[in-house]
Amino acid sequence: MSLCVLNSRAREGIAAPAVTVEVHVASGLPALNIVGLPEMAVRESRDRVRGALLNGRFEFPAGRVTINLAPADLPKDGGRFDLPIAVGVLGASGQVRRGALEGVELLGELALSGQLRPVTGVLPAALAVRDAGRALVLPKENAAEAALVSDLTVYPAGHLLEVCEHLNGTGMLRPFERGEETPSTPDYADLADVRGQEHAKRALEIAAAGGHSLLFIGPPGTGKSMLASRLAGILPPMTEAEALEAAAVRSVSGIEPIDPSRWRERPFRSPHHTASGVALVGGGSNPRPGEISLAHLGVLFLDELPEFDRRVLEVLREPLESGHIHISRAARQARFPAQFQLVAAMNPCPCGYLGDPAGRCRCTAEQVARYRARISGPLLDRIDLHVEVPRLPPERLSGPPAAQGEKSARIRRRVEAARERQLARAGKPNCALIPPEIERTCALDLAGRELMAQALARLGLSARAYHRVRKAARTIADLAASEDITTEHLSEAIGYRRLDRSSGPH
Repeated sequence: MSLCVLNSRAREGIAAPAVTVEVHVASGLPALNIVGLPEMAVRESRDRVRGALLNGRFEFPAGRVTINLAPADLPKDGGRFDLPIAVGVLGASGQVRRGALEGVELLGELALSGQLRPVTGVLPAALAVRDAGRALVLPKENAAEAALVSDLTVYPAGHLLEVCEHLNGTGMLRPFERGEETPSTPDYADLADVRGQEHAKRALEIAAAGGHSLLFIGPPGTGKSMLASRLAGILPPMTEAEALEAAAVRSVSGIEPIDPSRWRERPFRSPHHTASGVALVGGGSNPRPGEISLAHLGVLFLDELPEFDRRVLEVLREPLESGHIHISRAARQARFPAQFQLVAAMNPCPCGYLGDPAGRCRCTAEQVARYRARISGPLLDRIDLHVEVPRLPPERLSGPPAAQGEKSARIRRRVEAARERQLARAGKPNCALIPPEIERTCALDLAGRELMAQALARLGLSARAYHRVRKAARTIADLAASEDITTEHLSEAIGYRRLDRSSGPH
């Protein structure tokens, strides 16, 4: 009888809990059993492992092989345990040195030929392995992603034979060399490309500085989508920790591989208005992240906002407040981060031309009200800035290129300075302030309190909208490098509550 113990990682949300792979070989009728709450893909690994060992000219134990994946109450899924199971079988049967397994963790799916195939969710596992102080052996296709984690030794392998030779000391795997990362500004679209719309650009700058949500309202073709797509380019650069956190979500989603040359770019997600609630917030029997999590620490753009199913939009209310989403299913629960910056766009009426000087709109007041009522009052309450994006006169569109506005780089410098003031004052952007912090950092003088009282009476602002106006005013003051919120700052913040003073839904 022989026992081999080695380490691997499971996948649970964007976490990578430790899994101890215990392989026991005993005398008896030949059999291979896997216990420890394995799902179908893990149970099928016994056939992949057997084929890989035989094709690699290894001797498969002629006895009773029991594989335990501990802890027993943690669900195990995917093909990531193929490699540790195969190495564990070889270690228990004396074909691999067990002492070499103490300082490493293994991940990887096996082909019947013994080739290693890539797996998803490598980045969270790499972070956990580094914190555990071990090295990581994994398929070579996953090496570049795992190497994004600094201070981690990554051993890429292409075949089971290479892993066994490394553990036996007969042929060492070479650690993956992480290239020197040269700091560079990601290639975002420039805000100077948008002609005119200075008021909307100002709102975009305020939204970027304080992390505020934003709604553009205007007829078709006025630049709403162009403006939204340029928000990421004026946001402060992500720190390494933030970039790793955002990349970890993409890693577990398995939707697209992580490009090591662009992993520091802020995500920009723009789901179609036919997206379901599960596509937007995540879900499934084995919960996966949705669009709001894929936009974590980046921008979520919802174009044609009233065209989304109302029940789909309502699921945004909780993550807009909390910055995360908790998905519960009968057998699985998962918690995903969802600290996204919401930018939405909508037409002013069903035909899109309400208020057009040419008089093209024929929508009745009832049709306009019904159209806007597709967005609930509680959701609108959570959007800090409501901004009109009107049609430009022809001379503004056909003017010379020299008439273009500021470059994104210049605006970003002002945004970074304002964000630094917020972090020094409260340790977080203004959008994340809670009521006690709002009272402390967004204090109003007598004139400001009187102006706010008038706005509350005239616009019928809720307590939530009242707090959001004060946070937006604090951001405007930060952009002006002002310690105090003046009535000028407060008036501008109140002016961005357009739908609170219209006949829109409440």
